[in-house]
Amino acid sequence: MDLNDSPEQAEYRAKVRAWLEEHKDEAPVLRGEGAIEDEEAAIVAHRAWQRKLAEAGFVGLTWPKEYGGQGLGPLEQVISNQEIARAGVPGIIDAIGVGMLGPTIIAHGTEEQKQRYLAPMLHADEVWCQLFSEPAAGSDLAGIQSRAVLQDDGSWKLNGQKVWTTNAQFASFGLLLARTDPDVPKHKGLTMFIVPMDAEGVTVRGLRQITGDAEFNEVFFDDVSLDEEFVVGPVNGGWGTALTTLMFERLTIGGGSEGMGFRADRFARALAADDAAAADPEVRQRFGELATDLLALRFTGYRILTALERGQIPGPEAGMGKVTVVTAAIAAGDLIADVLGPDALDEDDEWSYLISFLPGLKSAGGTEEILRNTVGERVLGLPPEPRLDKGIPFSELRAKEREAVSA
Repeated sequence: MDLNDSPEQAEYRAKVRAWLEEHKDEAPVLRGEGAIEDEEAAIVAHRAWQRKLAEAGFVGLTWPKEYGGQGLGPLEQVISNQEIARAGVPGIIDAIGVGMLGPTIIAHGTEEQKQRYLAPMLHADEVWCQLFSEPAAGSDLAGIQSRAVLQDDGSWKLNGQKVWTTNAQFASFGLLLARTDPDVPKHKGLTMFIVPMDAEGVTVRGLRQITGDAEFNEVFFDDVSLDEEFVVGPVNGGWGTALTTLMFERLTIGGGSEGMGFRADRFARALAADDAAAADPEVRQRFGELATDLLALRFTGYRILTALERGQIPGPEAGMGKVTVVTAAIAAGDLIADVLGPDALDEDDEWSYLISFLPGLKSAGGTEEILRNTVGERVLGLPPEPRLDKGIPFSELRAKEREAVSA
């Protein structure tokens, strides 16, 4: 693909850059010097900033116009992300909703769901969270145990627990995967639901991270009543719905390295500022290796964008992008810490948050082991791992596990 902006893309880039230059002083400072210290105030300010971006037409760029989007292509989304990073202002607060859950509702939701939920999501009037991971399932998403039972009146009764849920503490809604039929193989008995986070029986508990923040949460569901209007996609067909979310999740994480600030030149500036590090061959070698990975990731991202521009669906290679960007960024943080010493962990240093936050990102969007298996089997054509649970009803699997534990 041509890596230079077309005349239309150059015009669009100039439009985004001009707006950001005019409005960047209105953006909240969320990290570093002058950052908003009160968590609730920071959330309010970040939501207001997303609203400004949405009103300017820079949120949901690839969404259809009839649902509040701009109807543009993925390249315009990349240009917007690049210019936001260049301006040094935050992106949107609800990247999970806009980047992953909104597209899932567009693909699988009813027209009523699209009209009700998508516009408030774009403007951060209602922030969303993703309710997939569970304590006992690990990265085996199909092994989840949260149960939704159909009631006589057509509603559902939900019980269970989710964990590592980002933004649940201030989310209005969550998109949740639950087991609705335990008597079929585990991939076939799942259903996707919209869950109001203020519903009776929903409890959110923060998980404090090493950064000092509590971005992740565990969420409990005790006899939560969900009307049938909250079902997204087919009943017991939730695995296909979830795959849409996972595809967009891996694109958001793996293809979003520049928007996340994980750029080789950013790391290079920090290292070059130290004369001893700049002259050290070991430092140069370590940096060269991670910079090569980030450069390869950028061009892999271009390949993914080319597929999207042609109307194709990206394959599992997007998951490998997630592994690459997180691993390279962690290596960069380690190298910078080695060069700067304890100063790198000073709470006012720009690298402190990155170094503390990144290890947790290794599990987001699937663990490295799961993603490498996916790429090995679906991209490289390697033989799949033997599956002893294939075709066995979920209830029988759980019974065998309990027997094994008690033995």
